[in-house]
Amino acid sequence: MAVRSTCANRLSKSCQRLGLEQIQLWQLHSIDPKVPRLEHAAVKSLQDDGIIRHAGLSNVSVADLEAALEHSEDVLDYCEKHGIGFIPWAPVATGRLSKSGSIDDTAKAHGATPSQIALAWLLKRSPVMVPIPGTSKVAHLEENVAAVEIRLSDEEFASLDREGRAK
Repeated sequence: MAVRSTCANRLSKSCQRLGLEQIQLWQLHSIDPKVPRLEHAAVKSLQDDGIIRHAGLSNVSVADLEAALEHSEDVLDYCEKHGIGFIPWAPVATGRLSKSGSIDDTAKAHGATPSQIALAWLLKRSPVMVPIPGTSKVAHLEENVAAVEIRLSDEEFASLDREGRAK
């Protein structure tokens, strides 16, 4: 496939420039409308061929995955099944969970901020989830990192999960 060869050539050149035999993590941050969808679909074959070890996705939709990978499962479920890291786009500020009332109640119960609870929910949601909240201040970074220590009860998680996944 010519598209796969183009990707393989680009990544091989990247490996040479970086002095690597294999790219450990190749991250697709978003679908570039100027790049043919078939080129994005070549990612799995590049992984199978050992050119890249892991592939991660961010800011893609199920439709993007269906078009690129001819698969109909939800994005995160697909990533879990295939060991692909998933980086949610703007994980705290734009989701349904940020607009829910129970996030504030849960935050108060844990002595945490709503952002920390949202991050704790994402981390418990999936082992392939890698939320990267933006920040420009060290104090905010430390607050985000502290979310790793929050242990949501099964009931809290279920409530947040229902709200976070609500259509």
